[in-house]
Amino acid sequence: MKLLRQLPSGPVLLLALMPVAIVSAQLPAEEVANARDFGMGPPTTPALVAQAVADVVTPLPPGPVRPDWSSVRENYSTPEWFRDAKFGIFLHWGLYAVPGRGSEWYEKHMYGNPGIAAWHREHFGPQDKFGYKDFIPLFTCEKFDADEWIALFKQAGAKYVVPTAEHHDGWALWDSALTKWDSMDTGPHRDLMGELAAAARRAGVRFGVSNHRIEHYTFITPLPDLATDLHDPATDDFYWHANHSDARVRAFMADWIARNYELIDKYQPDLIYYDNGINHRVYDPLKLQVAAYYFNRAAQWGREVTFATKSDAFLAGSVRDYERQSRAPTALQPEVFQVDDSVHQRWGYLADAQYWDVGLIVSRLVENVCRNGNLLLNFSPRADGSIPDQQVKLLRGIGAWLAVNGEAIHGTRPWTVAGEGRLTLARGERYAPGDIRFTRKGEALYAILLAWPEDGTAVIRSLGSGTGRVSQVELLGHPGPLDFAQEAGGLRVQLPAGKPCDHAFALKVTGLDLK
Repeated sequence: MKLLRQLPSGPVLLLALMPVAIVSAQLPAEEVANARDFGMGPPTTPALVAQAVADVVTPLPPGPVRPDWSSVRENYSTPEWFRDAKFGIFLHWGLYAVPGRGSEWYEKHMYGNPGIAAWHREHFGPQDKFGYKDFIPLFTCEKFDADEWIALFKQAGAKYVVPTAEHHDGWALWDSALTKWDSMDTGPHRDLMGELAAAARRAGVRFGVSNHRIEHYTFITPLPDLATDLHDPATDDFYWHANHSDARVRAFMADWIARNYELIDKYQPDLIYYDNGINHRVYDPLKLQVAAYYFNRAAQWGREVTFATKSDAFLAGSVRDYERQSRAPTALQPEVFQVDDSVHQRWGYLADAQYWDVGLIVSRLVENVCRNGNLLLNFSPRADGSIPDQQVKLLRGIGAWLAVNGEAIHGTRPWTVAGEGRLTLARGERYAPGDIRFTRKGEALYAILLAWPEDGTAVIRSLGSGTGRVSQVELLGHPGPLDFAQEAGGLRVQLPAGKPCDHAFALKVTGLDLK
């Protein structure tokens, strides 16, 4: 597969790849200042970005979308499947699961963090004898069964799954024609993305990919005087640490486009997730090239697809994603959003992970859905392909709650207000009776009680006698209608003696004119 044209050489290369300082000097002062803050993306210039786009020889598929934001905006709407889904599974699974220490940034820290570097030497050997590449044979995946994973996620009530196809460490978990540093040519010698994509489609679960490749170029910053394997020519195209020239960054960006094309064509993802490294405006031509390719391919497939990105990385064509619940919107949003969060303190597998409980996960799912959002919840398998027992228990606990209350979550839309009572909690606070969240579907309004009233009576102030006539109230998971009285101060509902589940409790209210 030839996706990139041969880069020019000799005098032509020197003309095409002007030094950064020369190109930058031709930009407006404010653009030069902005261009210095690349976050975790590769430092570059508009000229080098344009050249990288030109180096990709694969033409855009025919279709309605051109590589400009106005065209993307005109041809995009948030997929209905995504709006209906509400709950998805994120997977951080890669070489960093082998040490299971620190975080999924193990590659960065084993070379650049004194504490992790010392731990690495103690457990695996010095960095010039046992580098990050030496974890590849230890990522065995012998216990990995894609159908078992997807069945577990589906049992948990997830409607889509987004595994990390490539993280910041630069090792691809798919069968790539663009690099030998992938899971087919090395490690388990399996197309892990391909197996998951096929299993998801067999089970009727939407499949996405998370691509963090853009963060790899500047990911490793070794400690001074640390002896490492980072300058070995045999691994230069794995670490991308040495020789950060204009030619190298140009090649890296062209390769970024090509890898996205490959993921799109091989696995036809329903969603592509990017991390913060792609946010800078200077990368817009790269993003737009991939966006036009993706949306035109999706038009050929006859499917609705989307990106999920942070901040304003995409000016159109993407669902806005918030990393961690602490950054999530606290008010009803006019546009659909997504929160990605992890069931423990990091993202990749940790031997010492400190896990959430099911009640916390349920409350965060409810808080996002009532505000017009989804929850993409991260799990982290081991290097052998097994999912830790604590994570399996959480997945089954979420599934048990959704088996009772999923009607109030899946396929719903927000009401005119997100909830009543306390809409945000301070650290250490717990939900109390009166903390209620709303969703709606068809002719039903769902009032989700985040705490069970000890006196057995729920009072919904938003549904008093002046708000329209309620004809029936039911409690999901409990047979038959409940007694209620619609008064000036609110809708008073008599709850049964027994709780139908262990966490949040959904009342189904009908009779109101929700139009």
